[in-house]
Amino acid sequence: MGNEPALRRHWRAFLIALQFLSIVPVTLQPAPEARENGLSLLYYPLVGLLLGLLLAAVAGTIQGFFPAPVVAALLIALWALLTGALHLDGVADSADGWLGGGGDRARTLRIMQDPHSGAAGVVALIVALLLKWSALSALLLTAWWWLLVLVPMLGRAAAVLLLAHTPYARRGGIASAMLPQMSRTAVDGVALAAVAAALLLTVWAAGLAQALWLLLLPAAAVWGWRRWVQKRLGGTTGDTAGAAIEGCEAVALMALSATL
Repeated sequence: MGNEPALRRHWRAFLIALQFLSIVPVTLQPAPEARENGLSLLYYPLVGLLLGLLLAAVAGTIQGFFPAPVVAALLIALWALLTGALHLDGVADSADGWLGGGGDRARTLRIMQDPHSGAAGVVALIVALLLKWSALSALLLTAWWWLLVLVPMLGRAAAVLLLAHTPYARRGGIASAMLPQMSRTAVDGVALAAVAAALLLTVWAAGLAQALWLLLLPAAAVWGWRRWVQKRLGGTTGDTAGAAIEGCEAVALMALSATL
């Protein structure tokens, strides 16, 4: 009985993460508190794992009916639908801000808040989706296509590490009240556990070389993105974290398809 409040708090934190990162209908009463929102970051990789399991299950079900490029297109569409295109919106907003901001921090942040997408945002979305589709098409032709299950988990682990170790650039942004409530040590532990699990599974399935590629390429991409947003904005935002998820997923798929 003594653990019931803590268990309830963690269950609500998981539901908050599921509600924010997916279109799964979740109703929370009473409304989440700031502390619960901060705790929800611990469950981002778990939500990513559940998404990956669903995508892999769908892939395994329909592969016998359609060629790999069609299966990949259907999976990409389902991927965007399940996440409400939340992270893709971050890609578009970041691209618009980078191009339209002209190197000015305040102008870049202001453009990123605009709900409308410009030419840069549209092109960035097309490129991001094409990269994921082409890499996924190639991966589906291998015996290790089911490693797709790891990709959404790695993307969300990268996002929580970015949020935990980068200043927040926008006062009053969607995560500004959440981040002070999180435990950086706990976030690091959960994210690194997700990465370690992905590496061990890849080593078991395909070998050490493939696992190292799966670690190093996405890590380099996210590290480079973190450096870039710090230089341009002085920190990260919800949009740049969403772009980090999409970028990490695309690079992870490319790493798997190239090495397998």
